[in-house]
Amino acid sequence: MLDAAVHDALASAVGRPNVLSDPVQLRSYECDGLTGFRQMPALVLLPLDTESVAAAVRLCHEHGVPFVARGAGTGLSGGALPVAEGVVISLQRLRGVLEVDPVDRRAVLQPGVTNLDITRAAAPYGLYYAPDPSSQQVCTIGGNVAENSGGAHCLKYGFTTNHVLAMTVVLPDGEIVTLGGDTGEQLGPDLRGVFMGSEGTLGIACEITVRLLRVPESVRTLLADFPSVQAAGEVVTDIIAMGIVPAAVEMMDNLAIQAAEKAVGAGYTLTTPAALVVELDGPTSECAAQFEQVKAICDRHGCTRLHIAADAAERAKIWKGRKAAFAAVGRISPDYFVQDGVVPRTRLAEVLGRIDEMGRAAGLRVANVFHAGDGNLHPLVLFDEDAGEHERAERLSKEIAELCVELGGSLSGEHGIGTDKACSMPRMFGIDDIATMGRVRSAFDPATLCNPGKLLPTPRLCGERPGKFRPHPLEEAGVIERL
Repeated sequence: MLDAAVHDALASAVGRPNVLSDPVQLRSYECDGLTGFRQMPALVLLPLDTESVAAAVRLCHEHGVPFVARGAGTGLSGGALPVAEGVVISLQRLRGVLEVDPVDRRAVLQPGVTNLDITRAAAPYGLYYAPDPSSQQVCTIGGNVAENSGGAHCLKYGFTTNHVLAMTVVLPDGEIVTLGGDTGEQLGPDLRGVFMGSEGTLGIACEITVRLLRVPESVRTLLADFPSVQAAGEVVTDIIAMGIVPAAVEMMDNLAIQAAEKAVGAGYTLTTPAALVVELDGPTSECAAQFEQVKAICDRHGCTRLHIAADAAERAKIWKGRKAAFAAVGRISPDYFVQDGVVPRTRLAEVLGRIDEMGRAAGLRVANVFHAGDGNLHPLVLFDEDAGEHERAERLSKEIAELCVELGGSLSGEHGIGTDKACSMPRMFGIDDIATMGRVRSAFDPATLCNPGKLLPTPRLCGERPGKFRPHPLEEAGVIERL
């Protein structure tokens, strides 16, 4: 149990009304979007400002209490999994848009501001925030920074790191520092870049300054059906080979299409093997010319239906189908793992074929919905927990991630490594690489109190299985008993 004196000190630091200790309340914080891994925290703190976050972190540092920062809990890699006898520092009450500067095209935000609300705040000035993860209505900018999130439009506009200029950060010892600056640069090492995507292991971002962009003059969107996933993949390769950089190129296979269409009725074809959503934006004349080229490429590869959005409402409808896909898969499967990996665009057809083979061999279905433009896959491994398929599905999910590395890609494009893929890191990095990452982490957090057990493989993490309890086979056989 957390020491009573430390408990009281933490409560004083953030205000007693901002502390959760009831087991029923704590259940809400035992996992993030990767629900297969669960751990009850000893305490949840809900600070109201940066100073309260820093005070809580200082106390954790002084007393050796592990802590995990948490935003909206929409992460999909177990990155916000609590630590037993540790505390969760929830940032959900830090939701202020502190400033919108239309002249310098910047906004200053607290970490609990949702991605979509940044654009809503900027919209009156004809500006918007480009990164748009599919969960943008609920995911927060603090979590986007932790994972360096991307989204559908990262092909043209880049990831979170390309749009964050500066951060006010609470380091693992409670010190408050600023990383970056008005232009995203600072003297000396690029500490802003080091912190970005560190998955909460180097500190807690409490104020974030982002770059805003001018709303494009023209936007054109189409939804195209294809006779095979391979044909759709070839379209993506040809579009990029033509020198066209769309704002977004998204692909969905038939399982994902069925789920999304049944959920939101976006006008997708239920019987098509694959569909592409292609969006171009920019100057009107350039957009129109490139749009004609994209349509010709689709026709050349056997497009069976091409629907062009007539207006903003139809565009929103198409995107609603794509962005509903993850949640909608729950309509066709009681349980599923969402994986995240990257392969070179030229190997999309190959990796999808291999995933299909692996799914068949495991006796499991895999739905595919992904950012095809930059090869960022999101295979969804469908299974039934009650039918005893959990371990088989978890194994297949891991094998798919490692397949991406085998084909020249990476373990993660935007969801992070977290708890889920830490033990796969040696598949992508050598011993010296991982040791160097560990030394960087130790420079920020020598005691490893800040989000421990994430990102880097450890003997404990890779030898134990966090999450749902499973008795040892010898225990089930009655050879040993649990004390």
